[in-house]
Amino acid sequence: METPKVFESEYRFCLILWEHEPIKSSELVALCRDRLGWKPTTTYTVIKRLSERGVLRNENTIVTSLVTKEAVQAAEIDELVEKKFEGSLPAFVAAFASRQRLSREELDEMQAMIDRFREGEGV
Repeated sequence: METPKVFESEYRFCLILWEHEPIKSSELVALCRDRLGWKPTTTYTVIKRLSERGVLRNENTIVTSLVTKEAVQAAEIDELVEKKFEGSLPAFVAAFASRQRLSREELDEMQAMIDRFREGEGV
């Protein structure tokens, strides 16, 4: 199953949902007002839109996610690599690393991940 697209403002909403789910829609409205400055109608519109796209479920006023934060992040990275780096993960990593100052620990962690992938263990 392909992860539905989640746009930036929707992602900020989802961060709140993932932190508090399952949650009553009225409580989610209050959190979005406090954290995002949204009006109740905005929150209910986003709930409806994301529900229609299969990102969340709103059943009996209880809102729960249907996709994980990790799945949304992975889909966003996949789209970025495909659109901006012609599908080349090495080109993406090279561009990222050339703009960031990576610590020795971060480089070691990245190398350990690469080693695990080589051995077929994944992340």
